[in-house]
Formats: sequence, C-alpha cells, structure tokens
Amino acid sequence: MVRQRHDPVPAQGKWLGQMFRGYFAYHAVPTNVPTLGRLRTELIRLWHRQLRQRSQRCCLNWRRMNRLSLRWLPPARSQHPWPEQRFRAKSRGGSPVQ
Repeated sequence: MVRQRHDPVPAQGKWLGQMFRGYFAYHAVPTNVPTLGRLRTELIRLWHRQLRQRSQRCCLNWRRMNRLSLRWLPPARSQHPWPEQRFRAKSRGGSPVQ
C-alpha cells in the first residue's frame, strides 16, 4: 500500500479491490466471514490513514471514506458453500459414494 500512496484514488481502489477479491476467492468459506469482515474494516482504516498522510490539507472524512470503500471493496460474504452442498451440486445426489 505504501508504493501506491501517490497514485490516484481510483487506481488505488482498483488495486485494493483486485487484491481483496483474490483473497476472498480463496478464504471465503462460511466460517471465515466474520474474520474477513474484520480484515476489510482494518484495510479501510489503513487506506484512510494512507490517504490522510499523503497531503498536508486533509479533507477526507469518514463519510467520504465509506463511499470509497463501498465503491471499490467488496463486502465480506461467503463464496464457497458447505461441502455437503458443494458435493451435492456436482453429483446431483446420484453418486454411490453418498
């Protein structure tokens, strides 16, 4: 995040969104959703701090920061169902293993 400090805000948001979506694609199982929500909140705090430090006149309040985070960062939600649902979707209940 330090390297992108002086990039425009849309470029930073796009980069953070891509990074976060990739992390969610791997870790978004039903039991990890609260942890991913806390991670998203911490990431927003760090991004806010970086944006405030890059200028001497800071006019970035939390209302604007929330709008930026809603635009660029996806909400924490489960992307992978429980294994029983996932396997049932693949075999449609006709598997002799079940």
